Amino acid sequence: MRKNDSARPYIRAFYRKNHLRFLAAAVLGSAMQLEILFVSWVLGEVLDVIAAGDAGRLWEVLRLVAVSAAVMLAVNLMYERLRAECLRRAAVQYKEAAFAAISRKSIHAFSRENTGRYIALLTSDAEKIQENYLAAALWLIPQPFLILGMLWMMLRLSPMLTLATLFFLFLPVAGAMALASELTRRERAASDVNERFVGKIKDLLSGFSVIKSFKAEQETGRVFAAENAALENGRFRSRWWEGLLGSTAQALGLVTQFGIFFTGAYLSLVRGSVTAGTVLIFVNLSGNLLNPVQTMPKYLAARRAARGLIGKLADMAQENGSRTGETVEPAVRDSISLEHLTFGYEPGRPVLKDLNLRLAAGKKYALVGASGSGKSTLLNLLMGAYDGYEGHLTVDGREIRDIDPDSLYDLMSLIEQNVFIFDDTLRRNITMFREFPAAEVENAAERAGLSELMRGRGADYPCGENGSGLSGGERQRISIARALLRKTPVLLLDEATAALDNQTAFSVTESILELEGLTRLVVTHRLEEALLSKYDEIFVLRDGRLTERGTFDQLMDGKGYFYSLYTIGNV
Repeated sequence: MRKNDSARPYIRAFYRKNHLRFLAAAVLGSAMQLEILFVSWVLGEVLDVIAAGDAGRLWEVLRLVAVSAAVMLAVNLMYERLRAECLRRAAVQYKEAAFAAISRKSIHAFSRENTGRYIALLTSDAEKIQENYLAAALWLIPQPFLILGMLWMMLRLSPMLTLATLFFLFLPVAGAMALASELTRRERAASDVNERFVGKIKDLLSGFSVIKSFKAEQETGRVFAAENAALENGRFRSRWWEGLLGSTAQALGLVTQFGIFFTGAYLSLVRGSVTAGTVLIFVNLSGNLLNPVQTMPKYLAARRAARGLIGKLADMAQENGSRTGETVEPAVRDSISLEHLTFGYEPGRPVLKDLNLRLAAGKKYALVGASGSGKSTLLNLLMGAYDGYEGHLTVDGREIRDIDPDSLYDLMSLIEQNVFIFDDTLRRNITMFREFPAAEVENAAERAGLSELMRGRGADYPCGENGSGLSGGERQRISIARALLRKTPVLLLDEATAALDNQTAFSVTESILELEGLTRLVVTHRLEEALLSKYDEIFVLRDGRLTERGTFDQLMDGKGYFYSLYTIGNV
């Protein structure tokens, strides 16, 4: 898709099942412009009737005004209702399309980005798009009909005064257009600053406990103050230019109105070619003609700026794009194998070095080693987070980097130390908002050791923000239940019990090891004989290399690196 076309799917989302509503609102909006022509005609007619002393004609005009006012009210109410519904549906569908585009990214792609950018796009930027792109469109569409209608009326009344009006109207148009492009640039810059501000707020609030622990309130306050000042400075520059655009158009508009008024007065007094009523009609029409002429460049500039924000979303959705690959069935028939696997985040600095190991289907394995030995990196590679490795990393002979990410996620589940719990019910946190048979949910909860919690508090128990209403062990068991409910054949655990007390950690790990039919690879720093003896094999990493492997008894008898780790850890 060409860059110019990248925003089209999101623009189409505005109008999906919304075309008729949008069209009807545009038609009614155009019909409403007849009010301006009617009011101008009434003003001129009344002035001429007064000058002629025709009271009968005056009552006829008043009756016509009464009937027209009722019709206008009905049209206006229908328009406002349609407009509000059209904007509501368009905004909902646009944000759904935006969120769907973000959701299609792989874990690898999303982890490399600042989520604050997306928060800004789905909140403040979405509001600007709704007003400056959609609402502006509904305003802009009727304006040509209004302008043509007023020009037609003017030409019928006085071609000479019409030419003068067009001459004077050129001034505000030229002034506004000269300033409009700069407004687009400043709107985009303000959006970028807002994106950084949202990301910084997210960081500061997420790290609140760390800030308090280190008594860094003043320092982080200065960080916040700098970002806040940058945000408001960007908004100030955008608002100032918008105000300059409006003020310039207003000043030139006054010149236009006075120019038309004095030209009309000249034609009436000196040439006698127009009546006083006609001059009044022209003055009123010119004011109403001036409004769309003044405002249209501003709306067009705002629409261009909003179009830029839509393009920004499209560009971000394409950044770090997810790779595609082969779809595989969610099963491990034989094994997961590493053959001469080498990987590093930077060229020439490998984290994992020439690894060779095999995870047989249905077996349970432990991965141990000192901090920085490459344990988490290996699990991330298994989840397809990085594809720039050397050697081979295969599932039943298929290279992981050649497997479609969605297919890989059906194959493996990763449980990390930091489990994220949504501010929702216990059941919805287990099911991840999907629908599952009640029996399957209960079975997963029971196998994960959550049955007592479910019975005691109920499936609709609110977990609180990031599980504030749950203990650490309960949060971990929810993550296990999630994985079991998905029925992925491979379960990866990365220091999942590191933050738990010894008793809870032992209980959670034991529950995992007792599960049947799963291939499990557990990264652990807890070297307890009662648990380690349950693994089919233990892999020992040291400085990115596989230095030892075997059962707990075999490794202890070998009195090597593992023996040292175990002895030091249990002193």
